[in-house]
Amino acid sequence: MPAPEVPTDRPTVVVGVGADGWDGLSLRARSAIAAADVLRGSARQLALVPAEVTAERVPWPSPMGPAIRALPSAHPGRRVVVLASGDPMLSGIGTSLVRLLGPEAVHVVPHPSSVTLACARLGWAVEETTVVPAVGRPVELVAPHVTPGRRLLVLGSDGRTPAAVAALLTGLGYGASRLVALAQLGGPGERLFPGTAARWPHEDPDPLVVTAVEVVADPGTVPLPAVPGLPDDAFEHDGQLTKRDVRAATLARLSPMPGRLLWDVGAGAGSIGIEWMRAHPSCRAVAVESDPARAQRIARNAVRLGVPDLAVVEGRAPGALAGLPAPDAVFVGGGATVPGVLDACWAALAPGGRLVVNAVTVESEGVLAQRHAAHGGELVRLAVAHAVPVGGFSGWKAAMPVTIWTGVKP
Repeated sequence: MPAPEVPTDRPTVVVGVGADGWDGLSLRARSAIAAADVLRGSARQLALVPAEVTAERVPWPSPMGPAIRALPSAHPGRRVVVLASGDPMLSGIGTSLVRLLGPEAVHVVPHPSSVTLACARLGWAVEETTVVPAVGRPVELVAPHVTPGRRLLVLGSDGRTPAAVAALLTGLGYGASRLVALAQLGGPGERLFPGTAARWPHEDPDPLVVTAVEVVADPGTVPLPAVPGLPDDAFEHDGQLTKRDVRAATLARLSPMPGRLLWDVGAGAGSIGIEWMRAHPSCRAVAVESDPARAQRIARNAVRLGVPDLAVVEGRAPGALAGLPAPDAVFVGGGATVPGVLDACWAALAPGGRLVVNAVTVESEGVLAQRHAAHGGELVRLAVAHAVPVGGFSGWKAAMPVTIWTGVKP
């Protein structure tokens, strides 16, 4: 939607405030607040501003979303200052306002972020620390980043986040991980709460808290790789699964990139869409599956493997594709012979979009040969064999060969 009309000669000012309140603000930040006609913020943030600041104080309602969208017209002709926690552009309201109003209509006065303060307290290099924003979002977003030796900072909504992170890590086989909950960073009430994931003793240390994690694997835990090709047993499935070697080759042809959207049509266990989203936190995917039990299984796999935002659409293609957001890439793992499916997928792609189709039957191979003749692209056949016992020796057991067609829309 287009940004609301906002006069750029009087932008909305967003001032970051730390746990140290008014005393920790720069002269620039204090001057901006003192010049306001209206202050918007949480009740806690508004209470940090001294009484001599005479601006009208308007707390955010719950939920905040409608009030934020209404902000451009809520205070006509008045200087509005929005108070934010720390750096307003780090999982903060500053980002929301810039997206809504445009960068010309928002002026941000930041405070040191909780990430900066936490790394300073712990002695961690910021550029070597992975930040996982989980404010108002599922804590399972941490899962793709859990590999031995990694340092994480989890930004959560409240004081229950550290316990939720500890439980998640323990369930993934990383109960030995070292955690520190850093509360009220930069303020007079700053405290650090240490522990391990498996024996986390602090149920709700403080509402203003950042969770620091040094990832340590328990004995016997096999880490999941960050690159495509997770083990097949990482997914709950009923046999309808793009197997590991073919999956890695398929994802290489789909070419996941930050911010791109994938349709996984006939998703089965959801493995392609899930690994697409694990490639980068901004990757998005829609899994289309006609079987209700499989659709539920896809959702469970997505949560467990750290991509809870995977959209699952229960329905049969091509009808179920109507109204979906336009994809950057489409994968069809089964159903190439269903009338209209490949045509609908190809039509949905913009120029440069990629359609990757896998086939294991003679009939579906014929369809791919026709597509290759009509649209060009790449047609390959993969044959995979696994070593199995043969008496006291080993021999090769071949899986069904898979034909893959990759088409790029001109």
